[in-house]
Amino acid sequence: MSGVLTGKIALITGGASGIGRATALLFAREGAAVVIADLNESAGDSAINEIKGAGGKAVFQRTDVTVSRDCDHLVRRAVSEFGPIHVLFNNAGIIRRASVPELSEEDWDRVMAVNLKSVFLLSRLVVPIMIKNGGGSVINMASGWGLAGGARAAAYCASKGAVVLMTKAMAVDHGRHHVRVNCLCPGDTDTAMLRNEAQQLGELPEHFMRESARRPIGRPGKPEEIARAALFLASDASSFVTGAALVVDGGGLAGTG
Repeated sequence: MSGVLTGKIALITGGASGIGRATALLFAREGAAVVIADLNESAGDSAINEIKGAGGKAVFQRTDVTVSRDCDHLVRRAVSEFGPIHVLFNNAGIIRRASVPELSEEDWDRVMAVNLKSVFLLSRLVVPIMIKNGGGSVINMASGWGLAGGARAAAYCASKGAVVLMTKAMAVDHGRHHVRVNCLCPGDTDTAMLRNEAQQLGELPEHFMRESARRPIGRPGKPEEIARAALFLASDASSFVTGAALVVDGGGLAGTG
């Protein structure tokens, strides 16, 4: 590894599993001290142990990213453990597969809270730290379905579309502060969340995964592949990139629009 994040402090929400875990492991291998936030304590501890076992630096903080108090405690812990935050990866997310008439108000509110409100809560705490310390990189997790609509995913599409435009607005506001703000727009990625979608739709996971593979590259993505895109946005390799929605989807959106 090249150590492109040596000396950096990275905070990753939803970092105990899936794309978040893959990113935490990669960032640590690249030299960053990593703070993982998640609700799953056992998975969070497992990720931390793996990082430390490989000689990296990491801590886990159980956090409900929809609660302002939890977010404040998380940021305070990160700074007290390692110092000012250089990279914020707002990765936590959920999906509820339903059309508008099928959605409950509770599911709508929960999707918006986890996928969108959390970006606001963490960014308003971390961006001032970055500004004070000369800059940083904020990476927001959007989706291909933040750029194009999908069936029975109204709340998810709405939340991720909002993340895309919030990212652009933040980039406009904070470019002069040397804070870059970008978002990732993955396609279907082989994670527990993707398999949970099959359950929500009443489909067999095997059938659902075959459908997910119907893209030019012919397969779903791997968490590690999305993590490498996050590494690009976190590192100086993307020093002139801000306000971007980076599509990482095996060509899934290439034939749309």
